[in-house]
Amino acid sequence: MLNATSPGWATPIQQESSINVTETPAAAPLDNRPSSHCAAIPQPIQPDILESACEWAPDDSIAQVRSVSELSDVRPTDWAYQTLQALSERYGVAIGYPDGTFRGNQALTRNEFAATLAKVLDVISQQFVLGQGNIAQLQEDFATLKRLQASYATIAKDLRDRTDQLEPQITKLEQQRFSTTTKLVGQTVFGLTNGSNSRSTILSRTRLDLKTSFAPNTLLRTQLEAGNNGNDAIGRVHEQAQNLLGTVGLLADGGGLDYVRVDNAVRLSKLYYTFQPTDGLELTVGARLSPRDFIDGNRFANDSTQNFSSSFFTNNPLIVQNQIDRPGGAGAALSWKAATLPLTVRALYVAADAERPNSGITKGGLFGDRHQGSLEVEYDFSKDIVARLQFTKATVNNVDIFAGGLNAEWALNRDFAVFGRFAIGSYKGFNPLLNQDLDLNPKSWSIGFVARRLFVPGSTAGLAIGQPFVEKDLGNATQTNIEAFYSFLLNDNISVTPALTVVSNPNNRDRGTIFEWLLRLVYSF
Repeated sequence: MLNATSPGWATPIQQESSINVTETPAAAPLDNRPSSHCAAIPQPIQPDILESACEWAPDDSIAQVRSVSELSDVRPTDWAYQTLQALSERYGVAIGYPDGTFRGNQALTRNEFAATLAKVLDVISQQFVLGQGNIAQLQEDFATLKRLQASYATIAKDLRDRTDQLEPQITKLEQQRFSTTTKLVGQTVFGLTNGSNSRSTILSRTRLDLKTSFAPNTLLRTQLEAGNNGNDAIGRVHEQAQNLLGTVGLLADGGGLDYVRVDNAVRLSKLYYTFQPTDGLELTVGARLSPRDFIDGNRFANDSTQNFSSSFFTNNPLIVQNQIDRPGGAGAALSWKAATLPLTVRALYVAADAERPNSGITKGGLFGDRHQGSLEVEYDFSKDIVARLQFTKATVNNVDIFAGGLNAEWALNRDFAVFGRFAIGSYKGFNPLLNQDLDLNPKSWSIGFVARRLFVPGSTAGLAIGQPFVEKDLGNATQTNIEAFYSFLLNDNISVTPALTVVSNPNNRDRGTIFEWLLRLVYSF
């Protein structure tokens, strides 16, 4: 059957290039072909091209409707009406399905094309032999069919050549493949940075992810991580005091580059297994989880290799506890998605010292010190507006922490979005590392925007401002962080990002405003 797919296709034999060939027929020996469609083909037409056409039964389900008047989806006013009428009346070609439809927008298979072409050739050859019909018209149609036949042969040859080229590539891939069940993903981050009262520094972090799936909707994730233990200007300023709010701060994450202080020894940074015990419910258990992988997500500020490099702008420091998130720990996480509402509920429990019953001056273990439990409720007001209510209860270095927060994002259009985070918390207890009794009620907030395809296709630019830990009884209550970046792709694997971070009134009161620039290069494979 021939399908008319565009109004520019006048007749099947005047514009053969519009025929959509999508399926390769299987060849059959000439002497085994049925004779109904091949016996009367004139000599100039070589029948080997049409082997499969003769093998494919033309009286199949598509060969039931032979009059255009019987078609329910073709009207006399349609552009294809006269074409179909000519096919059915001049050559007796089947033009419809048994249900009386033509289905003009449906793709044409190679079998259907070859069978119809063979039928037309059969009719033309019979008219030649019997001397029937308009000889000039038959000669013109015959010449067109020869061109169609040549095109068909060219396409078949091209498919054979491509198949021959693919065979050695497939063999090579099978010999060199890493695993039938595991996918290896790697990423390396290089950062050249400098800042106030600091020297130029190179930071690096490499991660290798092994993602294994033994069954549908399951994932075993194993991540190895190593770096060069580098530091940045913001980190140095915080570490010169008690490092309360540094990137690896004892109380909370106060900013700085996310790639600092990554040890040069390879460590197991993630090890967990995710599965779906029932529809809508996803459960994760493992020996090494990071809370940021399961809660406080945000499409525009949650990945230090794609958008903001500052650890403060990737997560809310009160909801995602720094002393648990960076080392990771044993625990579990679940995510439940409602069937009838755009609602998702997430919960997790992670213990950073689960493998150490006695960890230094605090008691570790699965339910001991340095653990956090969090609950998050996400509601999608639309595909563009998402809000998340959050709650975290944690114990870190003998300090009991309670925090509630809000995380929201709004994509105004395809190229521009805004986001924000806010949280308020309570820190109470004697911290033996600081040798200080804490009774704090901090607040944390950040807002920002992201613009895509700015000047360069595939680029992303962003600007964010916020205060990580607003508390009058701890250091400087007015520390304010600002970051601006512009990221663009060199190719599918490499991105380059210049960025500038400013920290005014840092928590270390002995220091003034910190300016820090960064040139980030991310290589992914």
